[in-house]
Amino acid sequence: GLLRAPNKKTYQQDPANYREALREARCDEAEGADIMMVKPAGAYLDVIRLLRDNTTLPVSAYQVSGEYSMLKAAAAAGMLDEKDAVLESLLSIRRAGADLILTYYATQAAKWMQE
Repeated sequence: GLLRAPNKKTYQQDPANYREALREARCDEAEGADIMMVKPAGAYLDVIRLLRDNTTLPVSAYQVSGEYSMLKAAAAAGMLDEKDAVLESLLSIRRAGADLILTYYATQAAKWMQE
């Protein structure tokens, strides 16, 4: 048979269905999850908050490569200040309720936060 490219629809939640995230999180927790992961972080700040308000588990957010690339491209085009935009995006993820943030900007953001 023909091999097909992976289809995220088979394993990803419906992005329009906010309640599904809570149902899935409750199932994951009942199955023994140690942490909740939300990705991409920026587009799902509401889900991060939903989980934070409904679980005692740590909530982790992954600022995926596409988010990183968009910030890099916009900064390279002079459309925004990279440092300010990155730090604001990370702050918004934290403010939404993430206990942990995974980002390709980790090393640079740590340096910027020390300035």
